Amino acid sequence: MSRGAPEQDIDENALRVGEPGRAAAGVKGVLVSLQRSWEQMGAARTARTLPLLNQRDGFDCPGCAWPDPREEEGDKRKIAEFCENGAKAVAEEATTRRVGPEFFARHGVAELAERTDYWLGQQGRLTHPVILRDGDTHYRPIEWSEAFEVIAERLRGLGSPDEAAFYTSGRTSNEAAFLYQLLVRSFGTNNLPDCSNMCHESSGSALTETIGIGKGSVSLSDVEHADLVLVVGQNPGTNHPRMLSSLEKVKRRGGRIIAVNPLPETGLMRFKNPQNARGVVGDGTQLADEFAQIRIGGDLALFKALNALVLKAGAVDREFVDGWTHGFAEFAAQAADVDWEATAEATGLPREQIERIAEMVISSQRTVACWAMGLTQHKQGVATIREVVNLLLLRGMIGKPGAGVCPVRGHSNVQGDRTMGIWEKMPEKFLAALEDEFGVPVPRQHGLDTVDTIRAMLSGRVKAFLGMGGNFVSATPDTGATMRALRGCELTVQVSTKLNRSHVTPGRTALILPTLGRTERDVQAGGEQFVTVEDSMSVVHRSRGRLKPASDQLLSEVAIICRLARELLGPQHPVRWESFERDYDVIRDHIANVVPGCADYNRKVREPDGFVLPHPPRDSRTFPTATGRANFTVNVPEPIEVPAGRLLLQTLRSHDQYNTTIYGLSDRYRGVEDGRRVVLVHPDDIAELGFAAGDLVDVISEWPGEGGVEERRADRFRIVAYPTARGCAAAYYPEANPLVPLNSVAEKSNTPVSKAIIVRLERR
Repeated sequence: MSRGAPEQDIDENALRVGEPGRAAAGVKGVLVSLQRSWEQMGAARTARTLPLLNQRDGFDCPGCAWPDPREEEGDKRKIAEFCENGAKAVAEEATTRRVGPEFFARHGVAELAERTDYWLGQQGRLTHPVILRDGDTHYRPIEWSEAFEVIAERLRGLGSPDEAAFYTSGRTSNEAAFLYQLLVRSFGTNNLPDCSNMCHESSGSALTETIGIGKGSVSLSDVEHADLVLVVGQNPGTNHPRMLSSLEKVKRRGGRIIAVNPLPETGLMRFKNPQNARGVVGDGTQLADEFAQIRIGGDLALFKALNALVLKAGAVDREFVDGWTHGFAEFAAQAADVDWEATAEATGLPREQIERIAEMVISSQRTVACWAMGLTQHKQGVATIREVVNLLLLRGMIGKPGAGVCPVRGHSNVQGDRTMGIWEKMPEKFLAALEDEFGVPVPRQHGLDTVDTIRAMLSGRVKAFLGMGGNFVSATPDTGATMRALRGCELTVQVSTKLNRSHVTPGRTALILPTLGRTERDVQAGGEQFVTVEDSMSVVHRSRGRLKPASDQLLSEVAIICRLARELLGPQHPVRWESFERDYDVIRDHIANVVPGCADYNRKVREPDGFVLPHPPRDSRTFPTATGRANFTVNVPEPIEVPAGRLLLQTLRSHDQYNTTIYGLSDRYRGVEDGRRVVLVHPDDIAELGFAAGDLVDVISEWPGEGGVEERRADRFRIVAYPTARGCAAAYYPEANPLVPLNSVAEKSNTPVSKAIIVRLERR
């Protein structure tokens, strides 16, 4: 039985709304994280586990990918090198609650499907492999050997390898990711959708085109020594809380911070660092010198205006532009003038504020631009990021200390997974190296990303789905369509640590394969193993779990992949999968031969702080683009037409949440307690639309489909008055994901447009 887990769903309509928090973190955050840890793990387990989090000899946080301090950059790690949400993530994984065969005997799939995501996640760790056969109502235990036989038989029975899709979550280690893509390509397909398709794919597309590599160019030291940090479309207080410590250092060193966001997020206003006296007894540190409360979708117009003002002021770094860039003349010709009326309409910002921001940009000698989903999940997400790069190129802010691009990744190893080959469009150089290393033919035809995988499942072109971690149903757009897509599959397989929505959305045959968590010891035939991960700033380092596994039936992700590969590909396959499972050093030796920048991998990851992957623009102002230079681009804003009586809605996380994992029903920084089905709307918009705060409404999205306006509905949301930008609204995902049309995607990157959904509210 699930020890200590809630047996009933909490009434999410018992909503309480207070004032938004005045400062992020502080003593209250520490107490909350400790309380959650004690509830899930107990006091002794908490004391044994949290001190190992993000330490050199410990394990990497299963939450965000914000980097750890490095001694070679002049920084030392703290005794408590974690944040409130990192502690919650560990507590969720290291919980003493269990979901075993008796749980599934007691609860049928139909019953579980009626439960909330929060309730499902709170039941505890999965302990045994289980199967739901065609026609069954309950998952039943299955032996590992039989599970692999079932999966292999169904995959071999497909008409083509391209009828299967292999999804990956950002919690997967480098070793598991490398083997997973090797298995998939050995099977014969490049259908490798992953969570990056839904978050920073726009960043990768824009950065690859403009500077030649789809990763950030800065180190932690660069951020902390910048004169100016732009934090755009990002809420670090909830999504990357340890970033606040770095922003505090910026302020202490005399730097300035500009926050651009539709909501006044607490973490961007003031930070109370619980690890120093000022954060305990003082008022904390004011972070944002300028808060630009932009309208949803107005960022491209803002950065075009900033670029025009830089040009007008003659503040272009001509040495950099002439020596290292391409396309400046074409860019400058269209960027010189600003339509201030159109800019005001798009951004909602006064001209005076934009001019103040431009002066800050012009006076800065070291500028870092940080962003997250607030830029990427828009139709013009790629164009917007290209325009951010234009600003940095104008000022010569690539390839110098304290300056550069900083897309902040939201999952612990999503960047590492891509480095290891988890992408449906890996370049020929990587595929040829993989083929040469293992002597297996590798397909060249591009595979399916996440959105196209859903489309292919709906049309019947993809009949089998394997998920290596994550919660596909709750992470993806258009929840109704995604659920139909999975249920239409002949086979669904989920490799997971805990119960989630995807498990109760099964194909005709469905398996759940329980795996080790980041916190647990991984002991194989060759002894105790460690894995490696890559953070947001291209640092690769070790992670070693220390806890006893939740069940003796758990297998590591590496072991699951290797055993499935042996069953699926047969004993004559040239890859020696059993050697990988026995000793992860063998995997890393092959990574060193295949993955660019990973030579001598086993030695370098054993250095105290790991090693930094090469980044040509950062390291030598070398730009591996088609032109051999950093590319200026021309980007034209397309206004978002919002009909009268409608709002433009963005999805976001609560403070008690990480990705699709919901820790609780509280959003302390926004003053929302005991409820998640809320829609945040400006008080003036509430009145103008004829509602009152606290009204119960249905939220309906409107999308111009081929046969007219398509509508999608999310029922029973409470209106909460909140000081967001006028005409804008916000709601938590995954509850609001049903409102995101499957076909509403960013140009070029195919990322779902979860940050600009036209909605209307209907009173219940």
